[in-house]
Amino acid sequence: MADDGEHPFLNARNKGFVRSQSHAFDELHSFRSWLRWMCVDQSNAWRACLSWSVFVAMAIVIPCVSHFVLACASCDSKHSRPYDGVLQLSLSSIATLSFVCLSRFVKKYGLRRFLFFDKLCDESETVRKGYTEQLNRSLKILFIFVLPCFAAESAYKIWWYASGASGIPFLGNVYVSDTVACIMELCSWLYRTVVFFLVCVLFRLICYLQILRLQDFAQVFQVESDVESVLREHLRIRRHLRIISHRYRAFILWALIFITASLLVSLVITTRATAEVNIYKAGELALCSVSLLAGLMILLRSATRITHKAQSVTSLATKWHVCATIESFEAVDNETPVDHVTNNRVFPVGTDGSSDGEDVGDEEDELDNTKLIPAYAYSTISFQKRQALVTYFENNRAGITVYGFMLDRGSLHTIFGLELSLVLWLLGKTIASI
Repeated sequence: MADDGEHPFLNARNKGFVRSQSHAFDELHSFRSWLRWMCVDQSNAWRACLSWSVFVAMAIVIPCVSHFVLACASCDSKHSRPYDGVLQLSLSSIATLSFVCLSRFVKKYGLRRFLFFDKLCDESETVRKGYTEQLNRSLKILFIFVLPCFAAESAYKIWWYASGASGIPFLGNVYVSDTVACIMELCSWLYRTVVFFLVCVLFRLICYLQILRLQDFAQVFQVESDVESVLREHLRIRRHLRIISHRYRAFILWALIFITASLLVSLVITTRATAEVNIYKAGELALCSVSLLAGLMILLRSATRITHKAQSVTSLATKWHVCATIESFEAVDNETPVDHVTNNRVFPVGTDGSSDGEDVGDEEDELDNTKLIPAYAYSTISFQKRQALVTYFENNRAGITVYGFMLDRGSLHTIFGLELSLVLWLLGKTIASI
């Protein structure tokens, strides 16, 4: 016990290597309960077996039964499902990818460590409060995307079974069999979609934490700070961004590949010469494509947003350096007696853009704004140190990367160009042959 009291910092450092433990009623209690309700909690062996069993049933068994057994091959034009194979394969593929990645995340890191709640003790009260509020909003955001699509899917399935399209009395009674089959198909669709959106929303949540940290980090340029503390904090943020990139890079890349392949195949089979496209046949496929595309947009928008915020630190540091340099020279000029010379300025003096704040709206924040910075630096930090810090920011751009490729706005333009080229090429092959 005496040794523990003599080396408190050594003990605190050793605790960082131990997997963080969660108590029953922490800030993740409701979120963890929801994961158990969705059967994706794998905190022990029993729940892991249950989770994998539910996944196999919902993502593999039920879609196969729906496609090979319940699909009506001899139905009329309204009840036939010619695109059901692409639909089931697309949802099951992305759900498998999401479930495997989520299982690996939770098993390897634990939910608390994966969501960086074990690091919140080192953050400010503003960051902790904002991140906790965003966690509570995450499930609402998830259902905002899922529920409208699920309502449309439910309406279609209920109509399809109620109009007698299936008619396979595997439970002895046609009506009971259709009811059970309809419920199981809806549960399978909901499970696969929710698992995919859950991983996307968790990525958005983690990126939001880094945005809060960057906004809090921007305050160091508003107060008197030393270069070493600024550099240490930025290195810590860069390390966390690298950890997020390493964890999510495989999921982002394969999700982009799977969703692109699904959309291109859907485009090919719906634009060929013999294809019949109407709301009854292709409506479910269109709903699946919209759901997958929405999840992909969450991933790409979150990644590019945090990259943009991280790279905005460079312009902020440059502006801080300029303001400090100007103020330092003005201070020297005020101390040196000189003759009064009329100076005709081209631009008015004393305008820092604050009068235009109402016109800007929410486009400016602590990281990206057009306001001058009060110069606290010239009294304690030399010009060489400030210049070295700015040079470091310019040559060490932080952000989300996928196997070395930075996900920024330029990357989005590249992805959009490639996708558009593929779409135009496929349309040239299909429509030109009609």
